[in-house]
Amino acid sequence: MTAVMIGVDPAKRSHAMAVLDEREGQLAALAVGNDSAGYRDMLRLARHWPQRTWAVEGAAGVGVQLAQRLVADGESVLDVPPKLSTRARIFDVGHGRKNDPGDARTVAVVAIRTKGLRRVIPDDEMVALRLLSERRRDLVRSRTQTVNHLHQLLMELIPAGAGRNLTATKAKALLATIRPRDVAGKTRRQLVADLIQDLVGLDAKLKDLDRRLKSAVEATGTSLTSIRASGPQPPR
Repeated sequence: MTAVMIGVDPAKRSHAMAVLDEREGQLAALAVGNDSAGYRDMLRLARHWPQRTWAVEGAAGVGVQLAQRLVADGESVLDVPPKLSTRARIFDVGHGRKNDPGDARTVAVVAIRTKGLRRVIPDDEMVALRLLSERRRDLVRSRTQTVNHLHQLLMELIPAGAGRNLTATKAKALLATIRPRDVAGKTRRQLVADLIQDLVGLDAKLKDLDRRLKSAVEATGTSLTSIRASGPQPPR
């Protein structure tokens, strides 16, 4: 099986990748969103070539999250400094401006031609942050589902239901006004009480997780949290 180099041009909202053989012939290319579905698509394509190495532009900068995720999944990853790929674009097309469809190929070409590129190794702090972030994502999803279920049941118990931004406190106050006499109504009321307890528990877990996330981010020494709206945000 041919050994390949997979160049990746990472960005905030999307990633572009290109698969090159040892002679710099392009075998495949792909552009995906910067999300879990896009990441899975990248791996699915890459696994057509068992002998593969990834070359991520700025694996210590803009591409750090992707590079660390690949390494954590057992992939071999090289860090291509942006200045090298920029220089290669200048020689190739006469300017250093980015052009996403071709940038991934340029990154792969630089990796093939350049000896001694830094091999990315797992960063325990980054792995920890990824694990905590994924846990928070799951908790937020569960909380959203719980609140949606509460809205549905309260709408069946109260005319017009509950207002926006429903919280456990607001739901408790509404529950106290409900005194159904029929079996279905009583069952709905009990389910609302159960869901309120679930919501209280989820909010407590999110609060604790946000505290741990903040500590983990501060431990990395990053300055990103000084930027407005950066860092863990409370559930709405």
